[in-house]
Amino acid sequence: MSTPRRTGAGLFSPDRTTTPLGTWLKIASSEPVEIMAYAGFDFVVIDLEHAPLDLQIAYRLINSAAALGMTPLVRVPDMNASTIQKVLDAGAMGLLVPHVDTVEQAASVARACRFPPYGVRGAGGTSRAGAWGLLPNADYLALGNDDVLCIPQLESAEAIKAAPEILALDSVDAVFVGAADLSLSMGSTPGSPEVLALIGSARDAAHAAGKRFGLAFGGAPEQAVRAVRDGCDFVLLSNDTTMLATAARGLVAAFREESQRP
Repeated sequence: MSTPRRTGAGLFSPDRTTTPLGTWLKIASSEPVEIMAYAGFDFVVIDLEHAPLDLQIAYRLINSAAALGMTPLVRVPDMNASTIQKVLDAGAMGLLVPHVDTVEQAASVARACRFPPYGVRGAGGTSRAGAWGLLPNADYLALGNDDVLCIPQLESAEAIKAAPEILALDSVDAVFVGAADLSLSMGSTPGSPEVLALIGSARDAAHAAGKRFGLAFGGAPEQAVRAVRDGCDFVLLSNDTTMLATAARGLVAAFREESQRP
């Protein structure tokens, strides 16, 4: 009986005919994962930075997403190698790492994602990542080095300046620009000309390195489409909590409005 092959790199396969579309998961339950799969998302990002999720919950959500055919990525809360190790052992097919400002930080994160000789990740082949020890060790190590996505988040002007060096690292697969935090660090807004110029600079650096560039757009699919036409390679729309909140408020507002009609 063959063991399952897990891969994050397939999300960026050159054979894809559509732009990878994802959303954030913040609710500590598997039902939103199922809903996002049925809705048609290609990947989810389990948010350990801005949501009250622990590793055990992330573990379950990773499994649910993978079983439903989505690529499970995790946004880790920090750059610690121990955190990265546990999330990858849990079966995450890629990581988004927030607030990577320098090439030194990016290199440290990339090393934590890869096994020697490319990095310092410890072998844990009896974990989910190794199919509980059923995956041949050579395959487990190859998948860890070749198919796990390492995606630094660039969220400051310093990070954007360092983007060419960050993207030159072999173990970095893509970058994601956090426009909200970037603009906040600049005392500006995500749509301001100076922020848009920095976003464009990061996009150009990614493409010059032959790598992918991503953005998030809240509940604004039309903005995401425009960004894709301008060269964005993967996008995130909204998140499970905001989708629920928006739908709930819309229903209440529609009812109140209708109830006032004569």
